[in-house]
Amino acid sequence: MKKIVLSLAGVMAAVAFAPEASALPVFARQTGMACSACHFQHFPLLNSFGRAFKAAGFTMVGAQGKIEGDRLSIPDTLNINFLASMGYVKSNQTADNTGVSKNPGNGGFYLPGIAGEASLFVGGRVSDFAGFLSEITLGGAAAIDSGKLAILPEIGSSGIHAGAIPFATNGQGASYGFEYLNTGANAVHSITNTVGNALGGTGDEFINAVSAQQYIHTATAADGVAAVVNSDMGFINVTKYNQTGMATGQQGSLGSTYVRVAGLFDLAGWDSALGFQSWSGSSLNDNGGVGLNAPILNANTATATLATSAPVAGGAVMMQSKAWAIDGQMQGTLGEMPTGFYFSYASAPAELGGIQNAFNTGTLTRSSFNVDAEIGVVPEVVTLGAAIRRAKSGVDAGLLSAAATATGNNASDNAFFLTATYKFAQNMLGRLSYVKQSGDYWTAANSGATGDTTYAANLYVLF
Repeated sequence: MKKIVLSLAGVMAAVAFAPEASALPVFARQTGMACSACHFQHFPLLNSFGRAFKAAGFTMVGAQGKIEGDRLSIPDTLNINFLASMGYVKSNQTADNTGVSKNPGNGGFYLPGIAGEASLFVGGRVSDFAGFLSEITLGGAAAIDSGKLAILPEIGSSGIHAGAIPFATNGQGASYGFEYLNTGANAVHSITNTVGNALGGTGDEFINAVSAQQYIHTATAADGVAAVVNSDMGFINVTKYNQTGMATGQQGSLGSTYVRVAGLFDLAGWDSALGFQSWSGSSLNDNGGVGLNAPILNANTATATLATSAPVAGGAVMMQSKAWAIDGQMQGTLGEMPTGFYFSYASAPAELGGIQNAFNTGTLTRSSFNVDAEIGVVPEVVTLGAAIRRAKSGVDAGLLSAAATATGNNASDNAFFLTATYKFAQNMLGRLSYVKQSGDYWTAANSGATGDTTYAANLYVLF
């Protein structure tokens, strides 16, 4: 379990990285357990034991000693770990030949702290019923990127944990408070750990291909409190939050609500789960009025107008939080090969009541259906994975044409994703990734702006 943290972090790194914490050496050191104890095939995917560790609030201690006294129980060492990602990215977008900084259209390498991830994670047991995790991003102006305090005491000896998790994150969304399915319900829990941008460009084409929740960009900045009840049958998470995050958090009411319900069950020997997510309400958004998934339109077309209220303190604006999703997974073996199947569907309407939806800056409903599979062709060493996306972009297809006339036709936005991983060690993961995007949305201008085809080779290291 100690490597639970290690793994998770590594997976986020993929092409650029938005970390979380379920696979970090911080916890590996605390528990004295190998990464594979908590992870399914490779980090950051969690197995049943990894879920249990997270469900108990990161409190398990194994080989590591404890300092104990009256109402005191902490590890005898403050645990910390380093996460680094590096690699090469190439897309078919129009190359940038105007300056020193290039984009993926040029193709290029990235290193820790230079387009790649370089982060310190600090965390572990706070008491027998609470644990902490924080991430400090290095490079440029070092800053705390995410943090949470999981206060989840067990109710008697029932196996049910219930409590609160105050949290703040610059880019993992309301689900950062508590999540452990591998469907991309939280960005770092999926078959790809490529969740951010590298060398400029959008950089989210891989995670958007495997997760519907991430396609509608629910990984916003967020700060709030999650009320959680969980057991080995699943969990309920009701979160009140603001879309301001760690970097620009402000005091104020938590006007948005996130609800997550997930059920765990055995299906013919397969470790299975089904879940539902809902985002509602409105709150401050630190993105200056520009949505995280703003449509890219041809230069000669009219751009969509963001219907937002006037900016408030710090340049933030009031924005809607409106979306819902369903997802599920099955993890087991085919023959001797560990195999995982995952699906997700998510939908976010356009603006409501004149206030822009943070998850959809288009004029029509944005939605996606994603199906993923990954098989361990050499168990615990090599995996092969694939995913497909069938989505509606929320952009009126008529606005993508030279005529720029609204037609009411929701532009399709599909994707095909292939990946392979190799574990050099339990805390070193190499990954090859390919994604091809297609559909009405991918006009020549849009393909030139961000690229509809991307290749990446990544290496993630945690220690």
